Amino acid sequence: MILPIHAEVRRSVRHAIASAFGLAEDEQPAIVIDVPPTRALGDLAIPVAFELARRLRRPPKAIAQALAAALGEVPNVARIEAANGYVNFFLSRAALTRAWLEARAVEPAPPGLGKVIVEHTAINPNKAAHIGHVRNSALGDTLVRLLRFQGRHVEVQNYIDDTGVQVADVVVGFTSLENRDLAGVRGLADDPSIRFDYYCWDLYARVTEWYATDPSHLAERTHALHQIETGGSALAEMGAFIADRIVRCHIRTMARLNVAYDLLTWEGDILRLHFWSTAFESLKARGAVHLQSEGRLAGCWVMPIESAEGAAEAETAAGDEDDGREKVIVRSNGTVTYVGKDIANQFWKFGLLGKDFYYRRFETRGDHTVWATASHDGDGAGAPAFGRAAEVYNVIDSRQAYLQQLLKQALDTMGFRDQSAHSTHVSYEMVALSHATARALGYADAEGDGKPFVEVSGRRGLGVKADDLIERLIDTARAEVRTRHTDLADADCDRIAEIIATAALRYFLVKFSRGRIIAFDIDEALSFEGETGPYLQYAVVRASNILAKLQERDGVDEHAIASMVASAGEDALAPGDEGDELWGLVLEAARLDEMADVAARTLEPATLAKFAFGVAQRFNAFYHRQPIMQEARGDTRAWRAAAVACARRSLTTALALMGCQVPERM
Repeated sequence: MILPIHAEVRRSVRHAIASAFGLAEDEQPAIVIDVPPTRALGDLAIPVAFELARRLRRPPKAIAQALAAALGEVPNVARIEAANGYVNFFLSRAALTRAWLEARAVEPAPPGLGKVIVEHTAINPNKAAHIGHVRNSALGDTLVRLLRFQGRHVEVQNYIDDTGVQVADVVVGFTSLENRDLAGVRGLADDPSIRFDYYCWDLYARVTEWYATDPSHLAERTHALHQIETGGSALAEMGAFIADRIVRCHIRTMARLNVAYDLLTWEGDILRLHFWSTAFESLKARGAVHLQSEGRLAGCWVMPIESAEGAAEAETAAGDEDDGREKVIVRSNGTVTYVGKDIANQFWKFGLLGKDFYYRRFETRGDHTVWATASHDGDGAGAPAFGRAAEVYNVIDSRQAYLQQLLKQALDTMGFRDQSAHSTHVSYEMVALSHATARALGYADAEGDGKPFVEVSGRRGLGVKADDLIERLIDTARAEVRTRHTDLADADCDRIAEIIATAALRYFLVKFSRGRIIAFDIDEALSFEGETGPYLQYAVVRASNILAKLQERDGVDEHAIASMVASAGEDALAPGDEGDELWGLVLEAARLDEMADVAARTLEPATLAKFAFGVAQRFNAFYHRQPIMQEARGDTRAWRAAAVACARRSLTTALALMGCQVPERM
């Protein structure tokens, strides 16, 4: 629940400001709520007096005293004090603990907010997924879960670049390096002894080396790319088959990490349904793009890069098709670059294109159907209404920042300023490997550049495949679980190991801020101590064991705990070391929805991860200092059990928002 006490405090402070100083609500500064450094100073602190001091030309201390006097009684607040310019609120501990034990589930978002589209993963369908792709999916899926937790209607999309150069390169590899036709590629993909996505991983690296030995070979890439974009040829058919099989591999990999999608948007359908040509004509009519008549970009349709920041990034990233000031949208040979197709897709997401896809069922897992776009009517009966979003979040790494800026620029140029304002690039930095993990996975530390990590490169075939990493994590977790629980059946041990491995990987990838390069380390991620997913899981398992023992011995479940504290005395919550610690755990655990809201608004899942780690630390300290089962006083035992229940609920929900389950044993 979003803490109602926060909203109540803010409302009360605003009324007090209006009453004491005659400032209407739209004249008041934001009401920030801080946490005092010690419990003796209260539970919530309002520093608004410091903001008002400049406007009212009065000392903050005097303003705070006037506000405290004007506030009067506030629901669920025991008392209010002014101290050193702050207005401190001491909450009604017992009343709020009882309320939070019986808190409601997620409520729908306010009406009128509209659909949110989150696009993430978007792996080139030419090889196996690697750890960098997993960071994208972990961040994107966590954002989806956070938005849904707020009651938002979220549509999850995965963009499939089936007409790009990466697919063309694998086609060239099969045809030019291995002399295979479609039947040969199909036979390879159907061979149960071969991992097709792994095979293509190695083939892609070989093709890259082949191009480097003789640049004239790149003509075959250009030919294959044109054939794939045009369609109707053997090369195009081969490219479509490769992309389909690789995407199915990617979806299986991500499903192991509890990541799911609503719609797969295939780039080929954007071309075949003339989405791009429709957007292109509109962009030309508005002057957003122009035909370059001279220089090395002669014959290309280009878009000027308007922002200085974007131009600087483009200059750094400029390749053969760009010059740092203009981005090629359509090449001189008539093929469209991926940013052009991205523009058309972004217009469609907002319902601005005047066109729609056909749809087909791609696969069904349990009761969830993954849909895919199609170029013609077929198996589309019952498809949801896709697109037409009010907000769009594209989770793409930071190297694509200026290209994402071009999407906003295109929307602005077309007059769609509201959509541009709600078109958000969720960027993140690369994932590398620690030297120890690189060695453990069989990669030599060949760089020798003194970096504290080993960079990966799918193009060079250097990197850790996501499934290999998942298997390594499961193997390590299985060994730990088996050591701790020799009585477990093999199937149970395997299942628990998978749950632990998933939490280890996902938590590690979201606990760092998006703007930080991270070096993944297997041992660090799997540790049962420190800031890790297994540490959080272990805290929940410990809390569950306490409550299970309480139920077994006394017949007390969570519902009974709520009933017990409704009539229990409040001595266990009284100020003092024990009461403050118990109340501090409850109060911190109850901040879950506030922290989830902050994480969603700032697009920083790390906020939620840090919060959950803090709750786990508080719970573990509380558990050691204030035992429940051995406590003789009934009222004290009930309140301590209530604190355990609040912590378990908060941690279980926080882990679920990060895509992690909790095993029954660890």
